[in-house]
Amino acid sequence: MAYPMYEVDWSVLPPEQNRRFNPTFNIATIKQVVNEAIERVRMPTPTRLRDLIRQIRAARTAAEERSVVNKECAYIRSTFREEDSVWRCRNIAKLLYIHMLGYPAHFGQLECLKLIASPRFTDKRVGYLGAMLLLDERQDVHLLITNCLKNDLNSNTQFVVGLALCTLGAIASPEMARDLASEVERLIKSPNAYIKKKAALCAFRIIRRVPDLMEMFLPATRSLLTEKNHGVLITGVTLITEMCENSPDTLNHFKKIVPNLVRILKNLILAGYSPEHDVSGISDPFLQVKILRLLRILGKNDAEASEAMNDILAQVATNTETSKNVGNTILYETVLSIMDIKSESSLRVLAVNILGRFLLNNDKNIRYVALNTLLRTVHVDTSAVQRHRTTILECLKDPDVSIRRRAMELSFALMNGQNIRAMMKELLIFLERSDAEFKAHCSSAMVLAAERYAPSSKWHLDTLFRLLLKAGNYLRDDTVSSTIQIVSAAPAERQAYAAMRLWTSLERCALSGDATERQPLVQVAAWTVGEYGDLLVSEASNAISMVDEDGVDDFSRPSEEYVIDIYQKLLWSTQLSITTKEYLLLSLAKLSTRFTTRPSQDKIRVIIDTFGSHIHIELQQRGVELSQLYRQYAHLRPALLERMPAMEAPSAGARDQLDAEAEADAAELAHHSPPQRADRPEQDALLDLIIGSEPLSNGDTEHEPPTAPANNDATSNDILDLLSGLDLSTPQTVPTPIANSVPASNLLLDGLFSTPQPAPPATQPESTVTALERNGLRVELGVARAGPGGGDTATLTMRAANSARAALTDFLFQAAVPRTFRLDMMSPSGTVLTPQGEITQVLKITNPSRTPLRLRIRVSYNIEGTPVLEQAEVNNFPPDLFN
Repeated sequence: MAYPMYEVDWSVLPPEQNRRFNPTFNIATIKQVVNEAIERVRMPTPTRLRDLIRQIRAARTAAEERSVVNKECAYIRSTFREEDSVWRCRNIAKLLYIHMLGYPAHFGQLECLKLIASPRFTDKRVGYLGAMLLLDERQDVHLLITNCLKNDLNSNTQFVVGLALCTLGAIASPEMARDLASEVERLIKSPNAYIKKKAALCAFRIIRRVPDLMEMFLPATRSLLTEKNHGVLITGVTLITEMCENSPDTLNHFKKIVPNLVRILKNLILAGYSPEHDVSGISDPFLQVKILRLLRILGKNDAEASEAMNDILAQVATNTETSKNVGNTILYETVLSIMDIKSESSLRVLAVNILGRFLLNNDKNIRYVALNTLLRTVHVDTSAVQRHRTTILECLKDPDVSIRRRAMELSFALMNGQNIRAMMKELLIFLERSDAEFKAHCSSAMVLAAERYAPSSKWHLDTLFRLLLKAGNYLRDDTVSSTIQIVSAAPAERQAYAAMRLWTSLERCALSGDATERQPLVQVAAWTVGEYGDLLVSEASNAISMVDEDGVDDFSRPSEEYVIDIYQKLLWSTQLSITTKEYLLLSLAKLSTRFTTRPSQDKIRVIIDTFGSHIHIELQQRGVELSQLYRQYAHLRPALLERMPAMEAPSAGARDQLDAEAEADAAELAHHSPPQRADRPEQDALLDLIIGSEPLSNGDTEHEPPTAPANNDATSNDILDLLSGLDLSTPQTVPTPIANSVPASNLLLDGLFSTPQPAPPATQPESTVTALERNGLRVELGVARAGPGGGDTATLTMRAANSARAALTDFLFQAAVPRTFRLDMMSPSGTVLTPQGEITQVLKITNPSRTPLRLRIRVSYNIEGTPVLEQAEVNNFPPDLFN
């Protein structure tokens, strides 16, 4: 090694490069140099790192690569046995490269410690790098490295101190952090800016590992904001941000520094050109972003602090250049800060307008960020976001799938009673052209929005019919029942209008052969035509206006024989599901009492008789029962198949749940995607829910739209259905109204002449059971029980409340019951639980055995990016719940 003869600033060089001026260059040093020379002569020179890399890259097969690595590892092991190997540094460097390739290199841990203890800077640098890569807190060598770190933290060379601080921040265990925290706190007060910056970052890592040590660093941290060095400033702001996010008391302590932060940010904006910190014409954007983020934390829910930073935020928003991506980054952070603090209304309008400009940017990433931010802040100032509604709807046509998804969610968040007509037209066009992954989410939210904001009953019906036509099998399971309820409760003129509109759609599906893709439409149409078929074919239908909301009238009155032919075509189809055929078969039987001509009666009877020998037992049973109405009990047929009364509308609690679902779908619809099949380790984790108890059945809150005809009568109570999240054969959670007319489990005429049973009693007032209360999350179960002798079904309403300061995202509530019970779970009102907010979900539990209820629950969510999983068992339900 050649030593420099002269250096201007030799005091900052490592010791081994200053041997000419090093006072320790004495007889001992001369001996070391001589021994090294003898060692080099005695031992062969090992392979250099670059030569090893070249050999490994030249390997043509994996086996050849392993051969090269194993040979080199064997040589490195042999050199490690030498006490004073001069090639230890080179061998550790090669070992680190081998470790990065994925080969075991743990045998080099002690050699790294020997390099750290070496007085040479090059040895220390490689030794500390090896310690960061090869050591972890589970290794006993951590005890050995603590003393080395303490010695180097007291070194006179700033580069050695910097190496020790970096290593401590990377591998510090809680014990090591407690032992060396005082040394780090001392170095934060160092006059050397290089050491102060490294010490602040090390303190940041230590606080993350051991939050209890935060108080130790508080006095020294505030002084970091008085430094002029930008490196010290940015590390100081980072350290204060971490403290404020982890401790409310510390947050209140640092609210006094808001004027200091405002002054620093103002200086950055007004400062002239500085080549040292300039990025695309902006002075130190990294420091500006850090300060804006800290201001956002300090000003949240604090009017005084927000007032102090309003002016500077307005200056940043108006003076930042947007031609470069760096300026857009600062504007984005400014918008987030304005929306999070208690800012003035004009400032919030300015922030929304900035996001509106982002929507017009050609960069897809910037447009996505704008849509995502608008979705998060739309509840703060909805009227300001409404001004950009046209631009948002244009984003529905964007080729990028992520932008389309966010634009769809934001469109539902902006929907209200004034713009429902225009926005629903745009969303119907989007639904028709969208990919399959969007149809389920979009159609569900459209159903809820139409329910909430419908300007008239006719518009509501027309919108639902268009949804049934365009969404196909992707509609939610309960859409069929809710549409039937709306039709049954409508006036007679609306019922006739619905029958005629749905008949037109049913006819087109049958003739075009796409009924398989629109089975919810076929089910609703079959029920409606079966109930109001007499209005469909009567002469009085000509007097009813068939002009829909778009001014289209495409209805032509069919004959009775033609209607029966369409039914026969659909019933003979091999692609329709069993449930759809059940709707059609019972609807056809009802038409036998609606149609008056003798040929129609005979044709219906022949079709029904053919189902008496159907291969499927459910259809065969219905065919046999309905055939009996033509023979032995013909006199009872008109009374049994008469028109159903108007169905009751959902209760107030259920309607509130629908409203909450509409808001949740608009705000966080992306999280409602059908669950993917879990990997095996996740299934094993979920199985912990049922360990130590009898077999349980489960309720599934997700309803995936079928992509192929599903056999809906098959049921499964296997707990793995809950785990996998994919069960297309799950029974519908909302009872099908048509199924109420012909029970599937008993013959139609069994007990016909027996004593009528009393009507089920009304439910008792709801009581509340606390199921879970941890970390600000409170989960309660409202129990609505039947009265004395009131049946074996109870309704539980889950209410999750959040008293924490942060929102809980990806909120998922799961429940399991013993196998003797049956559990049906409705869709939740949302997946984002805001502070002081609430999520509700309805559970229906059937208990034929009337045994005491035991319920196991599991709640999972993310809080500030950290996943949390809680579970509990609830067994303190009222003892007379099912009695």
